[in-house]
Amino acid sequence: MKSISQIREKVLSGKRKTIAVAAADDMPVLEAIKDAIDDNLADAALIGNKARIEEMAAQLGINMDRVEIIDEPDVVAAAEKAVALVKDGKAHVLMKGLLKTPTLLKAVLDKEKGLRTGGELSHVGVFEIPGLDRLLVVSDPAMHILPSLEEKVRILGSIKTVTDALEIKCPKVAAVCAIEVFNPKMPATVDADAITKMYKEGKIKDMIVDGPMALDIAVSAHAAEHKGYKGEIQGDADALLMPNIEAGNVMWKTLVYLAQAKIAGIVVGAAAPVVLTSRSDSPETKLNSIMLSLLM
Repeated sequence: MKSISQIREKVLSGKRKTIAVAAADDMPVLEAIKDAIDDNLADAALIGNKARIEEMAAQLGINMDRVEIIDEPDVVAAAEKAVALVKDGKAHVLMKGLLKTPTLLKAVLDKEKGLRTGGELSHVGVFEIPGLDRLLVVSDPAMHILPSLEEKVRILGSIKTVTDALEIKCPKVAAVCAIEVFNPKMPATVDADAITKMYKEGKIKDMIVDGPMALDIAVSAHAAEHKGYKGEIQGDADALLMPNIEAGNVMWKTLVYLAQAKIAGIVVGAAAPVVLTSRSDSPETKLNSIMLSLLM
């Protein structure tokens, strides 16, 4: 897939699914839910303060025939009930409403009642960037503050899960650093070099991994040629493995606010996709994230 619109088309071609929203009494989230319902992408189970949800839904004109409301004003209990719906197969996607992210993730990671799989939870963004002929996958801009080498290897698994859903065969993943050479004084290059060696030894399969790699080489064939870079990625990376949360988060916001990129983001690694949108995200971004979660 090369565009967000192709994600939408794929979702529409499948069976309609249900989104469980924890603490759904939040106007921006309900706006995204309305868009998903109006576009016939999904139905919704809204868990939260019923009176407030009904009031907001009426203001927005949400089709209530496509919605179930579960009255639970307590946000902790609302998170637990939303997770339970997904765990029981009554919903397919979990979405964050008006509650703190740690509250939702605590319910997700509950050993008995949650959605644990034993995998690593990580946040993955998918960008449609003007001038780029493909979707670009970026991780991790939101969850891992300073991932260890082992965590970065597991994040590669999350990237592969998303690229599989996007039908990208054998994705090219660039381990992004400030420079494209090993420097023992720069930990990101040490990890990138180790990950690339693991790939070359056959320990990382079904993807091409290269690094350390400066961003220009990862996304620009001209830069790769001009610098004489000889790696397997020549400006044609499908995904970027970011060295830390600062780099990932700055990349995310730069693409959104300065490059006018279209974006979708989800948390991968639980038994079902988790949509964690920011209050500053546009309605379009929230809907895109819902579509990506439904694709997953």
